[in-house]
Amino acid sequence: MRVIFAGTPDFAAQALAAILAAGHDVPLVLTQPDRPAGRGMKLQPSAVKQLALAHNLPVFQPDRLKDPTTHEPIRAAQADVMVVAAYGLILPQAVLDMPRYGCLNIHASLLPRWRGAAPIQRAIEAGDKETGVTIMQMDAGLDTGAMLLTESLKIGAGETAGELHDRLAALGARLIVIALAQRNALKPVAQPTSGVTYAAKIRKAEAQLDWNEPADLLARKIRAFNPFPGATLTLAGEPVKVWRAEPITGSGSPGQILAADADGIIIAISHGALRLTELQKPGGRRVTSAEFLRGKPLAP
Repeated sequence: MRVIFAGTPDFAAQALAAILAAGHDVPLVLTQPDRPAGRGMKLQPSAVKQLALAHNLPVFQPDRLKDPTTHEPIRAAQADVMVVAAYGLILPQAVLDMPRYGCLNIHASLLPRWRGAAPIQRAIEAGDKETGVTIMQMDAGLDTGAMLLTESLKIGAGETAGELHDRLAALGARLIVIALAQRNALKPVAQPTSGVTYAAKIRKAEAQLDWNEPADLLARKIRAFNPFPGATLTLAGEPVKVWRAEPITGSGSPGQILAADADGIIIAISHGALRLTELQKPGGRRVTSAEFLRGKPLAP
């Protein structure tokens, strides 16, 4: 098939790689404009753009697709289908209608749960036991289209958003290849009207831990915000990122240090306690609690 691909981060790049490996013709790749990143804040191409250029594929990077003049490269590609994965731009109806079979979306949740921008993080934050990938026929709504293919997987007890992302990316890449191969045999199924939830974009302000929240919720937030944006707290007057922690029994004033040793730094929460086991000082690297305490001794 002639497949236009639209996507930006590594999650999408894995799907593009699978589509190419399956032998499909990709006449055009859409991805977000290059963004400044790193300490030097130099413009960096997206993971999808890097892969596309490595395969000598034409790349189109519009800021938005509202202007009809931006539609011409899509129309000229004469695609059978467009595959969309974490692209980041809204596709107007005119674009959705251009490919012969429309546009298919790879969404990292079991729709209609967690429609929206951050389904992986919100599933962990909410304490979901499972998630998955939905291949969806796109319409003009926010992840509201009919479902073509779904597969679920269990969320590990201590799994971070980064770890779950990698498993879902591999699953999405496998499912989109199946969906393309079985396109004529798949029957669209409307999403249920019940069980709809929305996964709002992660804001950096959310990463600040609040000791007045329950310990199990804080532990889930730390996992959900790993690797981005990283949960933060103020420890002995200094901002610190927390990458791994676990809820435990304990009591004290919220924010009180109950223990600090090689096994972890235990902080009292309004309901229970939290054992911090992997931390990072500003400008430093991620370290275990034992390494952290060698550089910054703390006492109960």
